[in-house]
Amino acid sequence: MEDRIYVTKSSMPNYEEYCAAIKLLWQDAFITNMGKYHDELEKSLIAFLNVDKISLFCNGHMSLELLLQAMGLTGEVITTPFTFVSTTHAIVRNGLKPVFCDINPHDFTINTDKIEELITENTSAILPVHVYGNICDITGIQQIADKYNLKVIYDAAHAFGITYHGRGVADYGDASILSFHATKIFHTIEGGAVVYHNAELGKSLYDLKNFGIRSEEIVAEVGANAKMNEFQAIMGLCNLKRIDAEIEKRKLLTKRYLKNLKGMSGIKVKETKNDGEDNYGYFPIVCEENLLGFSRDDLYKELARHNIYGRKYFYPLTSDQACFRNKYKDIPLPVARKTADRILTLPLYAGLSTENVDRICKILWDMVSAHKKSRILYGIHEKKQMKSINE
Repeated sequence: MEDRIYVTKSSMPNYEEYCAAIKLLWQDAFITNMGKYHDELEKSLIAFLNVDKISLFCNGHMSLELLLQAMGLTGEVITTPFTFVSTTHAIVRNGLKPVFCDINPHDFTINTDKIEELITENTSAILPVHVYGNICDITGIQQIADKYNLKVIYDAAHAFGITYHGRGVADYGDASILSFHATKIFHTIEGGAVVYHNAELGKSLYDLKNFGIRSEEIVAEVGANAKMNEFQAIMGLCNLKRIDAEIEKRKLLTKRYLKNLKGMSGIKVKETKNDGEDNYGYFPIVCEENLLGFSRDDLYKELARHNIYGRKYFYPLTSDQACFRNKYKDIPLPVARKTADRILTLPLYAGLSTENVDRICKILWDMVSAHKKSRILYGIHEKKQMKSINE
């Protein structure tokens, strides 16, 4: 039986290097509560990401949920339905109302032209998502936010290490969140961060992730426990040393996919904007059934038959998930729903071999060939039937 190939696989640092680093933790047993490795990782990330300030968290979701709380938002938050459910959950769990805006068909990010019509007197913020590393229309979004005095918070979970106009992409807006989940190009096993500018916001984030504790005897806020521990921080420090090599491997695999799939009518690949870089975190394709002769789901099943497991990122839309009990299903989101029905993310990770990329692409071409042959045979059969009827 062939080894299973999943959509992603965690990249691990050198085993001996990581073990040597964590061995030092046994000397003083200081393994949490913002230790020296936590602080070292914060400094290293500020430098690498080219951002102003950063606060580390136990995971990406808590970084967003507590950021929204720290900002004291009320009412409605305009966001995208084409994202991982965490984005919407963080809004709802803060007692805020998500207002879903449709997306662009070319890069899957929030459609800036649709935002303004959704703004009401209750709108307090815009929460766009950089999808698959595709960068939102940062300039257009900020212009709208300035016009209506709204906050801008970016979900940059897919955009680690990307720059925009020479500046770290997470540095835009009032704040951005990052995810360092094990499946991301950079990970701390689990983990996340808030990139911010306002020092007072930073103090609130610290309080909220540490029970609101200010000293041994003072608990100033009602907080949570969302701290990053030292084992996570050391994993991050080890992985940060090799992040350039990680991205380069993914880049080569992406080029291999693009070369292999070139000329395949009915498959749309991810676009990269000229004014932003790519971190090669994902390789999504959009399947047009009318051109291919088969659907996204047909391809998904055929790949699974060969022990290759892509993912339907993001299907269903977060707005259409069962947890919301059809509350948002009547909202017109034609582009987002059409995309969700056709999107498939193919396997992409540094440890994936070029041979397996070739094998995945061959399965696609074999399906195209088989359906093309089927249509030809069907056409011949149909002509024979017509001829028989006419005779």
